[in-house]
Amino acid sequence: MILSRKRRYIFVHIPKTGGTSMALALEERAAADDILVGDTPKARRRKKRLKGVKTRGRLWKHSTLAEAEGLLTPDDLDRSLIFTLVRNPWDRMVSYYHWLRAQDFPHPAVPLAKSTDFAGFVTAPQTRNALRIPAAHYMRDSTGTDRADLYIRLENLAEDIPPLNAHLGFSLTLPRSNASDRPRDYRTAYTDQTAALIADLCAEDIARFGYRFEDGPAAS
Repeated sequence: MILSRKRRYIFVHIPKTGGTSMALALEERAAADDILVGDTPKARRRKKRLKGVKTRGRLWKHSTLAEAEGLLTPDDLDRSLIFTLVRNPWDRMVSYYHWLRAQDFPHPAVPLAKSTDFAGFVTAPQTRNALRIPAAHYMRDSTGTDRADLYIRLENLAEDIPPLNAHLGFSLTLPRSNASDRPRDYRTAYTDQTAALIADLCAEDIARFGYRFEDGPAAS
């Protein structure tokens, strides 16, 4: 998450949507008083700015707007361009699985990914529960209101990012970051059954952002 009061934007980082690349691009042009929550180099250097901040929920790089209230004031929410990245859920799940297999941090998803094949990972109860969380969940304030001004589809970056560039007054170039060792075409990882499961669990985002299983591989 990034809060820029100077440039009047809030970036919400949904996991495995290209958010680290966006954070790196934004912090390259960060204002002196921007608040960066995450593990990018500049965010780590500015971490002390978060000391003593009391928030409604957990404050970390993937905080929802509701969780970050306290850091985010009502005025911040009203004055800022609030945006996030989203990603084709079939592609996102393949990326997530292969990324987890290379990790060693203490989270139940890591040993699950390392100990089972893709189908086993997708159908596991904990994965199914995580998949049911739509993008809008991250963008709702504590009243349940979706405060998003802009959803940027990773696969349609050139089409969707101009409103952000116009707001910032300069064009962002996103570096490639956190790439996983995975099949280039996500569709090869699926059976008919697992593809249908993603369609069911992620139905809200699929309908909202116009995703289809047949769309093919993304840019990263």
